[in-house]
Amino acid sequence: MSSPAASGAEAGDGYVLYGTKGSGSAIVEIGLRWCGQDYRTVHASSWEGGSEQEALRVLNPLMQIPTLRTPEGEVLTESGAILLHLGLRFPDAQLLGDSSQQRDQILRGLVYIAANCYSCISVIDYPARYTTSADKADHDAIIDGTKARLHKHWEIFADMFPGQPWLSGATPGALDAMAVIVSKWSGSRKHLEQHRPGFFALLQRIEALPVVAEVCALHWPPKPA
Repeated sequence: MSSPAASGAEAGDGYVLYGTKGSGSAIVEIGLRWCGQDYRTVHASSWEGGSEQEALRVLNPLMQIPTLRTPEGEVLTESGAILLHLGLRFPDAQLLGDSSQQRDQILRGLVYIAANCYSCISVIDYPARYTTSADKADHDAIIDGTKARLHKHWEIFADMFPGQPWLSGATPGALDAMAVIVSKWSGSRKHLEQHRPGFFALLQRIEALPVVAEVCALHWPPKPA
């Protein structure tokens, strides 16, 4: 569904996704594809100087990705909010489940991951932003402590959301897309394999789904033998 990267977008241009490989933009790509929506990608991130940083800054002053521009020209940020937009706009895709009870649990899970798991990644990647100390040892301590907390958050999530049979219910949906990507970072999968093997197996099943596998292969290409 993705077409070659563009440097910008106008209202009525279809969905345009700003992001980069190996990032949370993979979450939105899965959602867009499950909803049957074409989209264009713009290579942009705050840490890649050769990317479309200024175009991203105009849309999202925090320069966080993914950032999505809708066909109407509206700007959406935050992976969870984008998935909610897609789920409400394209209900037949059942990103938000097939009942109000299931939807409530999906909303709970999306906010849980965003608040407790996704938020840890920024601290791990940029510890200097979260302390006034310039000491590398202090930065390393922040990373170690945040990783331990992240892994604990995933243990709790695994206990609360066992998958029935998917995290989003009878059909893979928004919560599956969010969990399968965010759990790829900072050693979470390795930790879950040891401490929550059943949940780890569920994540593997999600990642084996055709759309998810295709998106993951684009973002994390297999290493040459």
